[in-house]
Amino acid sequence: MFKIFGKEGYIFTDKKNPKWGIMSSILGLIAGVSVCLAVHLTYLNGGTAFMQYGAVVLLAMIYAAAGLALGIRSLTEKDIFRVFPIIGILLNVVTMAASGIILYLGVS
Repeated sequence: MFKIFGKEGYIFTDKKNPKWGIMSSILGLIAGVSVCLAVHLTYLNGGTAFMQYGAVVLLAMIYAAAGLALGIRSLTEKDIFRVFPIIGILLNVVTMAASGIILYLGVS
């Protein structure tokens, strides 16, 4: 039995966490951590970015695009908890925006 708002009772629901939403969150987390590490290592190197860091940011952008697609796909399912798809979409959008800004500033 679960305690809901101070009252004891049962929770009757058929909702489940979608596997594509969980995968979207994981991909967003991996991509975000990769971009943060690339930026941090560039900072530690005195602002000089190696070519490998640019490749990491580019691959993180690809991961974020795939995670965004999975998050949107999982939101179309019925009878699901929407926590993981929304977290995945937000993480992936933030990562794509950050990596896009980094790549834009690096090219110009």
